[in-house]
Amino acid sequence: MPRFSLIVPCFKVQGFLRECLDSVLRQSFGDFELIAVDDCSPDGCGAILDEYAERDPRVKVLHLPENVGLGRARNAGMPEATGDYLFFLDSDDTLTPGALRAVADRLAEADEPDVLVFDYARTHWWGGTRRNALAQVLAEAGAGTFTAAGYPRILDLLMVVWNKVYRREFVAEHGFAFPPGYYEDTPWTFPVMLSARRIAVLDRICLNYRQRRQGNILSTTSRKHFDIHDQYERAFAFVAERPELAHWRPYLHRKMGEHCLDILGKPDRLPAADKAEFFRRTAEMFRRHRPQGAPVDGEVAALTGSWAGYLLRRQAARAGREAARRADRMRRTAAARARAGWAGLHAYRPLDENLVVYSASSHRGVLGDPAAVYAAAREIAPWLRGVWVVRDAETAARLPPGVEHVIVGSRRHLEVAARAKFFVNDVNWPGTPAKRPGSVHIHTHQGTPLKYLGADLLDKPGARLGFDVPRMLRRADRWDYSLVANRHSELVWERAYPCHFTSVRTGSPRNDVLVNGGPCDFRERHGIPADHTVVLYAPTRRDYRRGGHVDRIDLARFAADLGEGRTLVVRLHPSLAGGPARGLGLAELARRGIVVDATDEPRPADVLLAADALVTDYSSIMFDYANLDRPVVVHADDWPSFTASRGAYLDITAEPPGHVVRSYRELSWVFASGAWRDEESARLRADFRERFCEFDDGRAAERVVRALLLGGAMPGPAIRVPGQASAPDALTSA
Repeated sequence: MPRFSLIVPCFKVQGFLRECLDSVLRQSFGDFELIAVDDCSPDGCGAILDEYAERDPRVKVLHLPENVGLGRARNAGMPEATGDYLFFLDSDDTLTPGALRAVADRLAEADEPDVLVFDYARTHWWGGTRRNALAQVLAEAGAGTFTAAGYPRILDLLMVVWNKVYRREFVAEHGFAFPPGYYEDTPWTFPVMLSARRIAVLDRICLNYRQRRQGNILSTTSRKHFDIHDQYERAFAFVAERPELAHWRPYLHRKMGEHCLDILGKPDRLPAADKAEFFRRTAEMFRRHRPQGAPVDGEVAALTGSWAGYLLRRQAARAGREAARRADRMRRTAAARARAGWAGLHAYRPLDENLVVYSASSHRGVLGDPAAVYAAAREIAPWLRGVWVVRDAETAARLPPGVEHVIVGSRRHLEVAARAKFFVNDVNWPGTPAKRPGSVHIHTHQGTPLKYLGADLLDKPGARLGFDVPRMLRRADRWDYSLVANRHSELVWERAYPCHFTSVRTGSPRNDVLVNGGPCDFRERHGIPADHTVVLYAPTRRDYRRGGHVDRIDLARFAADLGEGRTLVVRLHPSLAGGPARGLGLAELARRGIVVDATDEPRPADVLLAADALVTDYSSIMFDYANLDRPVVVHADDWPSFTASRGAYLDITAEPPGHVVRSYRELSWVFASGAWRDEESARLRADFRERFCEFDDGRAAERVVRALLLGGAMPGPAIRVPGQASAPDALTSA
């Protein structure tokens, strides 16, 4: 008996069908049967299914003699199913890699629930991917099982059949089946979810929900949308026949009203001549099924009135929204003029010689090199007033106690920007305000460059999609000083940013803590045993894939292959932290304790200090980590693709900080054999440190404060010389 029976109805999807089938048959978890139902499709679907059935014994094909529609095609597949769980997959959608393994593991962990709800992402025809907007409902559900009454928020999710798997015996016990019609998911999903005694969730994107350019069948203009009434009648009948579900009647009543009004409110669903009839049918049904004493408020209150009243309410609502938008535009325009005037007024005042304005990572908080300079300035020159620019009130609330800050765009921000003598940032400041004569802009960058940057992106159109290079260079024209940690960075930045700044060999301030050491409670906070070897995996983004995320390795497999006594810590690129990347498995693996997710750690140095080894691909974090003189493994399985799309200033596979692997098999062997920390690894690391940690001697932040903020003499960086601990070297500037 297989673990899963995947039932895939097919009708006029020949252009997408192979991708769907391949996404199932290439799963790492193979204990399933695929029951493909050819719903008398007039195109090539039937032939494609037969071709796959000949190649793979797990595929069984049913050819229906006539077209019966999506719901009844699913019904045709159910009697053929022998698996523990039913999985209804639409034939233009796809499973994500590792989805079935993740579902199987979660089912075992939850001890065979009746229903398991998993997450999905919308994949748009133009290439964009967006995770389910209500994914937090899954994240907050917990690891146990529950009923819909115990966690009613589960019903806020999209009420469709394909974001769940169902225990086959549970389905058979209740006799669940799909009715004919347009909205066949409604009378299946509500009865199933309300009847289930044990529901579990999987906070992982297991399915890509294809968003076609012309929409799905439910987005067409047709009288078929009247089918929604019959389907809700079935749902109401199901509840009425079961007294134990009577308390759900108010919920179902309101949901029906909201659903029907949503259809009515969309301009492309119903023919204009049919809208009044649709409203009247909905209102009659709403009145007939209203439970005694059930409140009627909000949008559904329109169903207690007439069609004319509904139209008047909609017109009034539209007029109100338009008036609010006009008022908001006027307020914003007036506020912008007031702020500009306020900033202009302060621009005539003298610069404040002791005012330093800081920002990091596009105003995301006290982070990186600017944070290290700020800390050094408070210790060395406490009379300097440091003010941080942050993006919003939420970011401000997360700042350490006692940090003075302003919110970007506010009047206070414009005031300090107009008066400040010094500006310290690791990315470019916005276009306004203009740089005043006498002010000093210090650009720290965000690490040693491996990937093309700045003007070098002009011949890489894919990498600079949406990135305005000329505008970026105009902003870089405000730089006075560019901090460098090695001569490689100095040469790259003077080429990539052809502007009038001075390169200063200070080292990277944020790396001072790596060189000098310091307290780190990362292991304790994440419950990592003191005797464990911590392996940090820190991949970078890919410019050849929209969205930037590409799964290079199976994290669960890697964590298992590392073996006992080792903990895998994962830190995604910051630009991927808020996208679907974590939902493709990382969040769920972290919840189960298989890996530690360090993506949200505000101080990367804490993660690096806790790690005994680093596995990365082409992330600049390797240059920082080299200061710790600990093993590095470069996973370069797509190096040609990466360099072709983004470009690289050096061949990291020829000048690596440690062993280079080009497949998962090689990566696993490096750790299993102990080669990750052998003599060759140490030799490669020493050569790499000599070149790229050249000016990082633990005093970078002090140099910036003493020389650039206070105007004193620049302490020379300690240059690493082979065979010697360190040697002083005088500062040279470009």
